Amino acid sequence: MVLGLDGKAAVVFGVANKRSIAWAIAKQLHGAGMRMAITYQNERLAQEAADLIAELPGAESFQCDVSRDEEIDHLFTQLREKYGTLHTVVHSVAFAPANELRGEFVQTTREGFRIALDVSCYSLVAVSRAAAPLMSLGGSIMTLTYYGAEKVVPNYNVMGVAKAALEAAVRYLAADLGKQNIRVNAISAGPIKTLAARGIGNLGDMLKAHADRAPLRRNVEQDEVGSTGLFLASDMSRGITGDTIYVDCGYNIMGF
Repeated sequence: MVLGLDGKAAVVFGVANKRSIAWAIAKQLHGAGMRMAITYQNERLAQEAADLIAELPGAESFQCDVSRDEEIDHLFTQLREKYGTLHTVVHSVAFAPANELRGEFVQTTREGFRIALDVSCYSLVAVSRAAAPLMSLGGSIMTLTYYGAEKVVPNYNVMGVAKAALEAAVRYLAADLGKQNIRVNAISAGPIKTLAARGIGNLGDMLKAHADRAPLRRNVEQDEVGSTGLFLASDMSRGITGDTIYVDCGYNIMGF
């Protein structure tokens, strides 16, 4: 199947390791012929990023801490010089202090709340604003969310609130950027054993509950989320924006 992505440029935020969802999407986009820019947070992670993208011939790595506006601006200046036009942005970034993902939500600290909303939600706004001028031919911006944005998930706590804000931000960004033919969507993936997910208390119980209750009677796999990212990057999804697409083996449709 011809997806029309060959030679187009994509930037992916949030590739932590080979188990990350961002990596699964990056591999799919690269396989479809896209030119890839992979970001890493700081110098400490530069070598790890270099080792990863060695498996994606032609891909390049760039430093960008999404909590710092000056680094976002510098990154997109570099991307403009390197690629000229950008077609796809993958935002797979989320963070809350570990102590905020234990116990009761009512104990959330003010600083923990600020960090979670800044890194997990506002960064999408900042990245989209910087990317839009490079997306002169239109394109796709996608982010990653989770069902905890809608329903209470034990120990997900402030991250659930951050993801709810993220999903609202997707809709507002879609409304703003649609006139530029830029689509903005969220992928709501089921729980996966990523590095980030391991910070959530009782992850094992969450995985078991999903596998037991989902219509497909299993947990979702990284490459299934990666395939959805590929779909959203391609013109096959050209009529979809402002939406949240579930890739969770159907778990979200179940009442109990």
